Amino acid sequence: MKTFSHSLLFIALVASGNAFAQDPHAGHSVEAAKPAVDPHAGHNMPKAKPADPHAAHQGHGEKTKAADPHAGHAMPKAEDHSSHGAAPDPHAGHAMPADPHAGHNMQGSSASTTPREPIPTPTKQDFDDAFPVLKPHAMEHAPSFNSLVVFDHLEGWDNAHGSGQAWGIDSWFGNDINRLWIRSEGERSDNALGDWSVDALYGHSISPWWDVVAGVRQDNNRESPDLTRAGFGLQGMSPYKFEVSAMAYIGGPRKAELAFEVEYDVLLTNRLILQPVVEASIVADDDPRRGVGKGLSSVEAGLRLRYEITRKFAPYVGFVHERAFGDTADMHRAAGEDVGESRWVAGVRFWF
Repeated sequence: MKTFSHSLLFIALVASGNAFAQDPHAGHSVEAAKPAVDPHAGHNMPKAKPADPHAAHQGHGEKTKAADPHAGHAMPKAEDHSSHGAAPDPHAGHAMPADPHAGHNMQGSSASTTPREPIPTPTKQDFDDAFPVLKPHAMEHAPSFNSLVVFDHLEGWDNAHGSGQAWGIDSWFGNDINRLWIRSEGERSDNALGDWSVDALYGHSISPWWDVVAGVRQDNNRESPDLTRAGFGLQGMSPYKFEVSAMAYIGGPRKAELAFEVEYDVLLTNRLILQPVVEASIVADDDPRRGVGKGLSSVEAGLRLRYEITRKFAPYVGFVHERAFGDTADMHRAAGEDVGESRWVAGVRFWF
């Protein structure tokens, strides 16, 4: 009987061993088992330290939404991550020191020189507002009286035809609107005064660059009586900075005469200046006592190179050529005179 009992016990142990081999977790507590989905589910950590906010981050700057690795943690004293949303910045809501570079995009970017608001192209109205045309009444507020005296050329020469001197003076007195112009030019040769003239003109400004003038002219010649005529014209600075004078003289044997003068300053350097000048005269009738015929009477061209030691004083050297045309040239030939003359000159230009 005892042997039979032992046999039954052995069979029972073998049967129970096979049962345990089939389920190794049989009899385990469900509460202690680890879920297969979330390894942290069910953890009870009442005194656990706050988890590292950067733990399980998939990389800064990524814009994909990553699963929150803290989901399901029972952390009563941990930081509140409820403010974490789908914002691109993974540090949003973290209690961290301010990052001076936060929000900067430095991935291959460079500083842009383009303004936020494009600058519009200036219009004609913009230029008119910035540079208005000066009105005469506005220009009247300039100083009440000014003056300028310019010795445009004071020169001498010595060549095969003899020696001589010449002058050209241009001056005005008044204000920016109304001026008295005094001009004179002439020559001296063979130790005697030759042809010379004086103009006294009233000038009125019609624009910032142009004046109309009117007055009288006195011509003098050692071999003929003086000639007084009325004169009027236009003078000023044309586009491209050409100084222009166009005058008409009425009266005397010539009836009428047109005189033109154009000059220009070529700045080779800030102080070295080349000045070409051309003068021409057209006469309506013959004036045999002064050796002037009708038509194109004469042309004078000069080229002077000056150096401005100061702005008010400049010595120069130059070349001048004069030639008579038409009836005037015929009168010169009849008198045994040359119709043309060339000369090298040296002189000074100054103003005050």
